[in-house]
Amino acid sequence: AIMRAIGCEVTELFSDVDGNFPNHHPDPSKPENLKDVIASLKNGDAELGLAFDGDGDRLGIVTKDGTNIYPDRQMMLFAQDVLSRVPGGTIVFDVKCSQRLAPAIEAAGGKALMYKTGHSLIKAKMKEINSPLGGEMSGHIFFKERWFGFDDGTYAGARLLEIVSKAADASAVLNALPTSFSTPELNVKCNEGEAHALVDQLVAKAAFAAPATMNTIDGLRVDWPDGFGLIRASNTTPVLVLRFEGHTEAALERIQAAMLELLHTVKPDASFAEAAH
Repeated sequence: AIMRAIGCEVTELFSDVDGNFPNHHPDPSKPENLKDVIASLKNGDAELGLAFDGDGDRLGIVTKDGTNIYPDRQMMLFAQDVLSRVPGGTIVFDVKCSQRLAPAIEAAGGKALMYKTGHSLIKAKMKEINSPLGGEMSGHIFFKERWFGFDDGTYAGARLLEIVSKAADASAVLNALPTSFSTPELNVKCNEGEAHALVDQLVAKAAFAAPATMNTIDGLRVDWPDGFGLIRASNTTPVLVLRFEGHTEAALERIQAAMLELLHTVKPDASFAEAAH
């Protein structure tokens, strides 16, 4: 109703509330949950697909050609827009976000601040430093500029539409955002209480030669000039959360191999799978 009220032509998918989730789980951060949106875009006249989670505080975006615009790339576009009105503002994002995000924020005239994963933590840090915008890889986007600093998927969707409506081709604007080769979020199952202890061991053992840099604000994130690797303990379930990114496929493979080699020194039996629904 809100999208129609601001002048959009809307095709609804699965808009009836049903806690049994007969179509798929309402989590836009999982690519498999966007298949129906992608099919609808390819078979219909819509220019852009928006997907929301069960309680409406997260946003997924799909372009006309079926490309999933992950939240860290969404943040690049939102940062450019917000910083045009709040020059020099500090934009907050979590450790799972792309290495491409900070340079995009700085190029738009802002300051980039990487912080711990967790939407309550991001929100608190924003309030502490008076940040106009924050976001995390799970899809929570927080607008303080022209809004109230909390995560609202519908509002984030409206802000997106405001930006891309100024262009002739909405999908072209989104597809032009910097991108890399990356893994989805990977999980390593652990015993109860084991994950945080493993991260402490990893941080103690990690010794990566320059030009690699290490960030231990939330787990172990190692950045190279051409990508990064992350191993952190989940705050909600007994798993290690892994994510790897490279500017090329070869860089991604090299970084993933280096991080997994380190992981196996503290947990030889570690095996991972894509994060559950």
